[in-house]
Parts: sequence; structure tokens; C-alpha cells
Amino acid sequence: MLDARLIRSDPELVRAGLARRRADGLLPAVLELDARRRELLPQREALAARQNAASKAIGAAVQAGEDPSATKQEVAEVKTRAQELDRELAEVERRWQTALAALPNLPEQDAPLEDTVLREVGEAATPADARDHVELAGGLIDTESAARVSGSRFAYLKGDLVMLELALVGFAMGLVRDHGFEPVIPPVLVREPALYGTGMLPDTEQQLYRLADDELYLVGTSEVPLASLHAGETLDQTALPLRYAGFSPCFRREAGAAGRDQQGIFRVHQFDKVEMFCFVEPQSAREEHQRLLAIEEEILAALAIPYRVVDIAAHDLGASAARKFDCEAWLPGQGRYRELTSCSNTTDFQARRLDIRARPPGGKLHHVHTLNGTAVAVGRTIIALLENGQRADGSVGFPEALVAHGAPAEINAAAG
Repeated sequence: MLDARLIRSDPELVRAGLARRRADGLLPAVLELDARRRELLPQREALAARQNAASKAIGAAVQAGEDPSATKQEVAEVKTRAQELDRELAEVERRWQTALAALPNLPEQDAPLEDTVLREVGEAATPADARDHVELAGGLIDTESAARVSGSRFAYLKGDLVMLELALVGFAMGLVRDHGFEPVIPPVLVREPALYGTGMLPDTEQQLYRLADDELYLVGTSEVPLASLHAGETLDQTALPLRYAGFSPCFRREAGAAGRDQQGIFRVHQFDKVEMFCFVEPQSAREEHQRLLAIEEEILAALAIPYRVVDIAAHDLGASAARKFDCEAWLPGQGRYRELTSCSNTTDFQARRLDIRARPPGGKLHHVHTLNGTAVAVGRTIIALLENGQRADGSVGFPEALVAHGAPAEINAAAG
């Protein structure tokens, strides 16, 4: 959530930031409702003071043996007006909060207006006979059985691919733990405030699964429960930064997605992921963002996956992000780069919604900044490993970094 004081004090700065996101049309309603709210508040306070004074006057009149009827009439009129003001103020407050919640975060000044490729790493090669991950995996990815059990966009992983997934998770968790992240297995069912706090609501409601009989949602990323780990808390500044790595299944409706991505496991309703999440001091947020990106690149380099880093356009940022970098893996089976990981600096946007603050020794209480980044999106990383590790005979070799964690050295679905 944006700071209401900033919106009041420098609306043009906020308008310019929102314009870069193509969202400046949301601001007028916020300003109008806030202005009306600030008109009503002193009026209500004045009526409360009149009520109090009139009540005292009634008491004094009774004590003096005088007729308090006129004063009682005044109290009744003031009370009626106060009730009218209370109703209007409550409605204005509700509408103002709704309008304020619809505002996305302001982008960093350096966030580009269009997606910008910062660098390409590794050889983006496409063999003449390149196979896609569905063909390379063969029966180790079983979408037909999953469709009978769960519907489209689900899959059974089998055999060596299960061992590959477990190796990926173990490798990623070990690496990020060495970088100071505490491993966490969080709950994947959360209440609405957790989704609102991270900006998933009201922004991405169409992508969420909600339980019919409970006020719970399935998370689309462990960013949600990790962000709420310290909701409502005042953190000791000396304990910052706090860094967590969550492993969880993730669930997304993928509403509207279609085409070739429906084949295999590229775009599915359920997948596993290791997610990094950080709570930091405001002045450290940009440096932490670069640190997250460096870890993502370290993982991709260890897995020998060619990739490129993209600085995402301001108008394509999620509601809570001020800046986002994507790492896109080269997929020979598709002959193009596809998003594999992302990392976002959400500044104080989430911390304001979740009321997470820090207090320096003898200093002023302030909101922390939060950041998130994908260590490993398991399904898509398996795709990248299959397609980039493929050989002419249809076999696939896997990096030693994963073999050391229990992955097979190779698979050959064509031979099976």
C-alpha cells in the first residue's frame, strides 16, 4: 500500500510514478475521497464537542433547578447530525480504503518503460533435430493419467524425474542456506489478509484457488506465507536482514492461458518452487535486490542453463513490485527464451499492508522493505535441464551439481 501522507504531500510525484505504470487514472478517486474524509473528520469532532458541552449544560441546569428542555432539544439535533455524519464518514472511509488498495507500488526511477535485456549468458543453441521436453521425458511425464484424475494441466512425474526434482530442491536449498537464508516449509493454505498483504488481492484474484467451505486460499507462491511470517510485528533492527527460503507446492488457475504451453509441464495448475524472501532496512533494499538476482544467476550457471536477464517494464510489474528482473532460460525445443525465475523489490508496499516495522535503538519506528526471488521453479527448471541437456541419440545428461544430490547422471526415454 502506498503511504497516504506521500499521496497528500506530493500528488504529482505519485501521479508521475503511476503514469509510468499506466495506472494514473486510479489516483483522482483516492485524492477526492481523502479530501472529503478530511473535511468530515473535523466536522464530526466539532459535533462531539458540542454534544459534550450540551450534556454538561443539562447537568448544570438540573442541578440549578432550571428547565433543560431547550438544551435537550439541541442535544437531540446534534446527535441526529452526528449519526448522519458517522454514516457518511464510514462510507467515505470504506471507499477511500478500497481506492487506496487498488493503487500499485510506484516503480523505481530506473525501471524501464519497455522490457530491456541486460545480458545473455551461455550459448543459446538449437540443434537441427531439437526435441522438446515432452518427447525427451517420454513416460516420465504422464499428463494423460493426471487428466483423468484431476483434469487438464496436471501431471504425474515418475521415476528418474522424481529424483531429479528432489535433487533440484536439495541443491537449491543448500545453496541459498549457504547465502544466509533460513529454510522454511510454510503452510500453503492462507487467509485473505495474507494475500491482501502481499498485493495478490485484489490484483490477481482470477489466478487463485479458493476453498468453497473455508475462508482459505491455496497459495500461488510461498512468498505469501513468508511475507506474513512477521505480520503485525515490530522487528529488532539489529536482527535485519531476515532471509528465508520457502519450499512449497504452488497452485495457479492460469486463467486465459492457452496454446502450446498447455503441452507437458510448462504451464500447469500445480508446481513446486523454492522461493527466497527478505526483510531489510529501506536503505539496503536495492543492494539486496541485486544480491537476489546474483543468487538466481549462480544457480542457473551451476545448472549449465543458458539464460538472459530482463529488466521488466514498469507497466508490466505486479502490483507490489517497484522493480523486477526476470531470468529467462533458453529452451531449444521452443527455440526461444522463456521466463524461469524472477526477483522483485517491493519496497515498503507489503510491509505497510502487513504492518511490519523495525525500531532502531533510540530511533524512530518505520516500515521495513521486503523482496522476493525464485531460487528454483522446479517444473520449468526440469524443462530447461531436459532440453539443454539433450543429445543427438535422444538421451539427456544432467549437471554434476545435481548428480551429487541424487539426480541420475542421464536418462534416455527414447531407449525405454
